[in-house]
Amino acid sequence: MSLEHKFCALGADVTVTDGSVISGYASLFGQADQGGDTVQPGAYAASLAQGRQIKMLWQHDPAQPIGVWDEVREDAKGLWVKGRLLTDVAKGREAASLVAAGAIDGLSIGYRTVKAQKNDKGGRLLSQLELWEVSLVTFPMLQEARVAAKGDDPAAATMRGLAKAFDDARRLMARD
Repeated sequence: MSLEHKFCALGADVTVTDGSVISGYASLFGQADQGGDTVQPGAYAASLAQGRQIKMLWQHDPAQPIGVWDEVREDAKGLWVKGRLLTDVAKGREAASLVAAGAIDGLSIGYRTVKAQKNDKGGRLLSQLELWEVSLVTFPMLQEARVAAKGDDPAAATMRGLAKAFDDARRLMARD
């Protein structure tokens, strides 16, 4: 099974303090993403119980760690994370600046599906995931979590399409 990714906007709940501490939801339960997948409550429980350090990456690039997640937990809303951007690392400084300016407003999870079933809309109900990393990303996939999203906004639809194209291209390149 290969590593998969799901995107989620940082949303209104995100906070950045002291220029480097960041917190927010990396995944929201019960909301279908653009691929039709829905993460169910408890999907991360077994993975989190293993105590493995969840990596903080830049745009899912394992060669670009940008910080550390100090807290990763499930609550009734979803997967909540809190961590520190490492400003001693060039990409960490860049990420802190971009998040503070609002240029980067997305989080994305990197995971392996352990248990899932097809739903009636062509997607999956994800009931158990092995969480590997949470990345700061440019394009979120879970549109309901976007900051100041307008569901029928043509520009937002274009950006979502572009995000999908980038994700598809990344997947194709990873196969080679």
